[in-house]
Amino acid sequence: MDPVLLRSGKVRDIYRWNDEIWLVATDRISAYDVILPNPIPGKGILLTSISKFWFENLPAARPHHVLGFDVPTGVPSPETYAGRLTRCRSAEPLTVECVVRGYLAGSAWEEYKKKGSAWGRPLPKGLQESEKLPQPIFTPTTKAEAGHDLPMTEAEAEKELGVPLFRQVRDRSLTLYESARTRAAKVGILLADTKFEFGTDEKGNLLLIDELLTPDSSRFWPADSYRPGVSPPSFDKQFVRDYLSSLKDWNKQSPGPALPPAVIQGTLERYREACRLLTGSEPPLPKT
Repeated sequence: MDPVLLRSGKVRDIYRWNDEIWLVATDRISAYDVILPNPIPGKGILLTSISKFWFENLPAARPHHVLGFDVPTGVPSPETYAGRLTRCRSAEPLTVECVVRGYLAGSAWEEYKKKGSAWGRPLPKGLQESEKLPQPIFTPTTKAEAGHDLPMTEAEAEKELGVPLFRQVRDRSLTLYESARTRAAKVGILLADTKFEFGTDEKGNLLLIDELLTPDSSRFWPADSYRPGVSPPSFDKQFVRDYLSSLKDWNKQSPGPALPPAVIQGTLERYREACRLLTGSEPPLPKT
């Protein structure tokens, strides 16, 4: 039986196969909500390898939706899915994305400079860019079908989910973040912030779904080059964003500009290094 393509996202293609949902990580890369014309060869394999590591080795990730990462025998064109596949239980996604921030970076830093807060949550005075927060903060967002997710207050998220479910996902998100941050620190990586997604199964049980703690959903910094007051280098597509920001003739609308070979290779190396450090190994990648 052929898997049935349900939809294609910015990075992943989603299929149904029998009673399973398949997430297939492609090599596509997006920035500013635009899918760029050049893939990053092997990126999807690296993302899947990192996500697999966390689902299999982080006790706080349970219960989750993952059934396995193998390609079942007899599936046509197995090479399409090999190394890129996450087989999942079906779940109804929640309408809120769960973001946890441990450091003052990105949009949180931009708001803090103007208002002294991070997504509406007051913070102590005198903090610097990239500084570690006194304690991690939970900053839920909407889940936009197109364009940017938008910040939500805790009251808005409570209204959207209901108080008991909101408290469950908030507390679980903070526990997951602390557990992952501790583990990443042991290999010299700071987990600045990350995004979790949750869903419910047919019995209403809460499951961790989607990818987990990859450079596409998280901001990872090398601990040896971190210092407050500057934006550290990161193991993610910030390298691509920095290149795109240097272009004077692109308005951040589709179609996106082609990436030069040096940017493609530099981005791939950052994903590879994140995979090596976090998981202790690196999967075979296609030859380019």
